[in-house]
Amino acid sequence: MTHDRAGAPSPEQGIVIVAVLWILMALSALAMIFSLYLSASAQALAIDDASLQAEALVSAGLELTAYQLTLAGEKGRPLRGTFQFRMDDADVSVAFTSEAARIDLNFAPKEALAGFFAGLGANKAAAMDDAERIVGWRTRPMPGSANDEEALYAAAGLNYSPRQSLFTHVSELALVVGLPPALVDRALPFVTVFNGSPDIDATIAAPEVLAAFPDKADKKDAAADPFASPNAATPPASDPATAKSPCYRIEATIKFRNGRRNVSEAVIALGDKTEPYRVMSWQDEVPPRGVAPKRRAL
Repeated sequence: MTHDRAGAPSPEQGIVIVAVLWILMALSALAMIFSLYLSASAQALAIDDASLQAEALVSAGLELTAYQLTLAGEKGRPLRGTFQFRMDDADVSVAFTSEAARIDLNFAPKEALAGFFAGLGANKAAAMDDAERIVGWRTRPMPGSANDEEALYAAAGLNYSPRQSLFTHVSELALVVGLPPALVDRALPFVTVFNGSPDIDATIAAPEVLAAFPDKADKKDAAADPFASPNAATPPASDPATAKSPCYRIEATIKFRNGRRNVSEAVIALGDKTEPYRVMSWQDEVPPRGVAPKRRAL
């Protein structure tokens, strides 16, 4: 390799220098990409680790709830309760309530559904129509009869038909033809598919649920009145029609030491000694019970 008289590099040397510069730039870019990859991987692993930790804590809450309910026995089993525990540098608050506090979309009478929707703000005629549509969604037509319910969905321009079988999840309520989205939003905190009964337990039901069962509300008021006459209605707790569900809804609120907060909700069905409980539903990142969704006009 030679230089000219002015000391400038030869053409061959210039090509080599340019090639070296390109290699250095490529190595620099590669190092930057690798650094970003390591950072993203570390962050992803941290998120996964936190998610796994939260899942383990919620599982512990379900185990402890099932243990308490099983230990109490069927007759002494509480309908609701709360407890707290600390594990893995996190405080866990658990609240559980029997699903008998909610209206079962699969078994509630049409009149109760209509009363429920009316209590949520629908006018009487619309509430009755909404109740009929729910019954139509969950009911199979008689063999040989016209499928009027399916025709309603086709007339509404929907690209699906009614299930005409039991609801599998409360979110299916949004698929029922004619139900306003705002009404569905208001109804979801008070309905279930895990009650297993056309009735509810008035001692733990919310006022919105009690409005759908006026006879239950009267019994609850009579039971709570210390001046009620001896001939007053029998308290709901001894009413043979009162719903008794083996399913419980559990809300687990986890507060980590770093300030992060996680709220999960699950529904379990109590079993036997071989299988103490089964998880029927699990949802992470749910709003706390005290936070109501923003109300929209019907």
